Amino acid sequence: MKSEIVGHCLLPGSASGTVLFTDVPLSFWMGVDTTSGVIIDRHHPLRGETVAGRVVVMPSGRGSCAGSCGILELIVNGMAPAALVFEHADAILTLGAIIADEMFGTTIPVVSVGAARFAELRHSEDVTVTSIAGQPPGGELQLNRKDRTMLAGADGLATQTAMRIIVRLATAQGATALIDVEQAHIDGCFYTGPAGLKFAETLADWGGRVKVPSTTNAASVDAKRWRAQGIDPELGEAATRVGDAYVRMGVRPTFTCAPYLLDSAPVAGQQIAWGESNAVAFANSVLGARTMKYPDFADICVALTGRAAAIDAHLDLGRLATIAIDVEDLGTVDDSFYPLLGYHVGAMAGYEIPVITGLEHTNPTLDDLKAFSAAFATTSAAPMFHIVGVTPEAPTLAKASRDEGPLPTMVVTRADLLQSWHELDSATDVSVDLVSLGNPHFSLTEIAATVELCRNRSKDSRVAMIITCGRDVHGAAERAGHIAALEAFGAQVLNDTCWCMIDEPVMPADTRTLITNSAKYAHYGPGTTGRRFRFASLAACVEAACTGRAPDGVPAWLGPA
Repeated sequence: MKSEIVGHCLLPGSASGTVLFTDVPLSFWMGVDTTSGVIIDRHHPLRGETVAGRVVVMPSGRGSCAGSCGILELIVNGMAPAALVFEHADAILTLGAIIADEMFGTTIPVVSVGAARFAELRHSEDVTVTSIAGQPPGGELQLNRKDRTMLAGADGLATQTAMRIIVRLATAQGATALIDVEQAHIDGCFYTGPAGLKFAETLADWGGRVKVPSTTNAASVDAKRWRAQGIDPELGEAATRVGDAYVRMGVRPTFTCAPYLLDSAPVAGQQIAWGESNAVAFANSVLGARTMKYPDFADICVALTGRAAAIDAHLDLGRLATIAIDVEDLGTVDDSFYPLLGYHVGAMAGYEIPVITGLEHTNPTLDDLKAFSAAFATTSAAPMFHIVGVTPEAPTLAKASRDEGPLPTMVVTRADLLQSWHELDSATDVSVDLVSLGNPHFSLTEIAATVELCRNRSKDSRVAMIITCGRDVHGAAERAGHIAALEAFGAQVLNDTCWCMIDEPVMPADTRTLITNSAKYAHYGPGTTGRRFRFASLAACVEAACTGRAPDGVPAWLGPA
């Protein structure tokens, strides 16, 4: 069946092609191979299909803020979709296409069509997409005198380009005003490909300098160790150049995917511009700071100008829950409960902001909420969540939601979580070759807990154990004696990089099965590494390091296998 699509223009253009339809959101970073266009997310129903040259029709993106990097690399290397058609407007993928247009002179049309038209496209085969710029849905974007000055080039070409990108994204999102932000976290400082490198170096070469304090996300390699680790010099040098470009622009070289662990962590109500999906969820939900889920490249543009669109979770209305999720009482649980629940709730919520009940008396630690945030952000497109009685903006169910009557409510049962457990703990192998810890980067308390679990025990020599953390945490752990204790046990502790970028030779070539306590990595890892994955608590991961064996079955609190 052939049809024509005319929708809300996120990026103008026209294209025709065969429809690739899915009602499951997809991340274009770690979910799609950026060199071939093949979908590699092993949990996605379209795994093995290619997006190249197809009109991709999906509800929205999800997961990583680096989806903008993925679509940019695909566009520049000729493996992109012919067009993107969303049910709900998606800022991350739209921004990647805007960057391709601004910096490389090539792009694809991007439209959103709403629920009714989206449903009709399920049975379409070939379509023509016509995306025509018109009156923004929210009205004209209002710029102040300083905005117009930057847009005119008074602060240099890098700032002018950044401001132009901000204006284009804000207009596509329907924003009518910009706001000042106080800090930024730059997610795209790892090597995603030649296009991302050129983007960063061009802004730096043009003299770009950040206007607000900014920090760097995890990099592709451990800056101090990559040569000794045998990393391919082509990758190591390219990754170093990306990081150097952002540092040249005045970004603090923190190289961590957990910026909420830094001394510069924001406070409640502070307007910030953070990339990195887990950090966005944690900042909004746990700290009460205010940021949208910034696409990679948009975060540095905001940092260069100090200005951002006044939309989404920056505003009171954009932070209110739109669905309620009640969690069945499971009794006493271990620390694998929180990443598992976050993973499940994120998939249930989609693009909606959930308010979660049933956890009022569970007293999760900050590390538990960190793990929940990372897993939630993996399967959800939403910028935040609320947990009644736990997170600061949800003292009660009513306080977290709009005053428009009861919210639509869903329930999470033990059986639901058991199903998600088997999605994450997907391998059948009992033997384990590698213990993977630190996605997101470990906190000092997680490192200390690992040291205690390893105390007076011996690691199986056949099992590798690698932990990643940020530079600041590594320094504190070293001073506390934790790094020496872990190294004596046989663990390797890496800075700067994280598991989203680690592969051979840092990952031993003979690795067949990994075990991790990260739901995020258990989701993405099978597709990005081609290895088999087990998922478990931190204690079970350390036990596997000592015995070379994964747990037999699921935790007792979750029920029989």
